[in-house]
Amino acid sequence: MALQVLLLKNETVLIADVEEVGSELGEPDCKLTNPYKIDEDMKLTPWPPYTDQNVVMMSSDSILTIVQPSVRLEGIYSDEVK
Repeated sequence: MALQVLLLKNETVLIADVEEVGSELGEPDCKLTNPYKIDEDMKLTPWPPYTDQNVVMMSSDSILTIVQPSVRLEGIYSDEVK
């Protein structure tokens, strides 16, 4: 797993430990552990809302781009996930 920032096609920005998993065509192929939504002020909120689930499966076709988080954002995330 690797900590990544994901920009989704719906313009949601997430940070999570991301792992690519094998799957059948059309099935979710990315495992997100401890995903958080990032707002413009770098405030993190658990994602998706309305659940206590901390592992989410997602299809990679929902993701527009993936980048490495900044050192500052990594620190904020680490504090939040503790």
